[in-house]
Amino acid sequence: MPRPILATVHPEALRHNLQRARDCAPDARVWAVVKANAYGHGIERCFDALRSADGFALLDLAEAERLRALDWRGPVLLLEGVFEPRDLELCSRLHLWHTVHCTEQIDWLAAHKTQVPHRVFLKLNSGMNRLGFKPAAFRAAWARLNALPQVDEISLMTHFSDADGARGIAHQLAAFEAATADLPGERSLCNSAAILRHAAVALKSRSGEAATEVLASDWVRSGIATYGGAPDHPNRTAADWNLQPAMTLSSRLIGVQELETGDTVGYGSAFTADRPMRVGVVACGYADGYPRHAPTGTPILVDGVRTRVVGRVSMDMITVDLSPLDEAGHACGVGEEVVLWGRSESGAVLPVDEVAHAAGTISYELLCAVAQRVPFAAGEG
Repeated sequence: MPRPILATVHPEALRHNLQRARDCAPDARVWAVVKANAYGHGIERCFDALRSADGFALLDLAEAERLRALDWRGPVLLLEGVFEPRDLELCSRLHLWHTVHCTEQIDWLAAHKTQVPHRVFLKLNSGMNRLGFKPAAFRAAWARLNALPQVDEISLMTHFSDADGARGIAHQLAAFEAATADLPGERSLCNSAAILRHAAVALKSRSGEAATEVLASDWVRSGIATYGGAPDHPNRTAADWNLQPAMTLSSRLIGVQELETGDTVGYGSAFTADRPMRVGVVACGYADGYPRHAPTGTPILVDGVRTRVVGRVSMDMITVDLSPLDEAGHACGVGEEVVLWGRSESGAVLPVDEVAHAAGTISYELLCAVAQRVPFAAGEG
């Protein structure tokens, strides 16, 4: 019998979450962002559920090749653009759209020989200060691209740093509007947080009444929301946004220990029992991608009942408090279902955001970190 840990991808949840992006930005086309192997879910496993997207956005040329091998003929966008001049040859062959964020990429395009001009997305650094041209240099970059026969259509994009927080997007939106005023081309502005929180911007009308103006984003980029994560957790939950978990990481109890008061658990004796209790041993550890730094108290489901991790996470095992099940008269033992995050067989849900928050990180990291040794399966739908 194989070790009982399993990651299950739920295609119906992917379809639902992608539709949520459409509902929030009904006038925009939607990129399904599948970078990092579809946030750890697997491009091939997610493709059929996401093929209703208007395009796919990613970083890696090899992942773009995998999409084309799945017979996807629609738009594919390289979010970081090309990394060296010869990458442009593959962009031409695979008909990839690509981001331009620095002068070197424009230089490479100027020297590139192609019969088919490229569709590019010129990126503005509107305040995040990662990639993109500063506002003062943006129009000159656009003019250079516009003069190149190697370039067909120029779209305009930026990335919001605070769409998930109190600062919001107004400062970056103002910078984008000033830098791109009167420039032609489609716009791509919204990431997951901006789609959910800012795709419709509330304004005051001249009469003083509330009005709603749709944020002018021709393309929106649905990333973590596609996979059921709330981009602004813990202020809002996935349930608040009507998002469904697209991955369940599950395992089984492989052992049970009876503790007396004062007994300790695991390496470093990090947990001490303050009363007689039972703990279950789960076949999952940091070598499977579960965060080693998850402390005592991290939520977990055993047979659909919420309980907590106790003690230190080991390479191959974690220990969990069985008291909530025992107190409810719910006898459980070896073989019982354990859900690290996602949906239990009983229908109970443990959002990956809650596990990540308890471990002091974000859901993106947990989903992307599921280890290669963990087998994957496709759920129904």
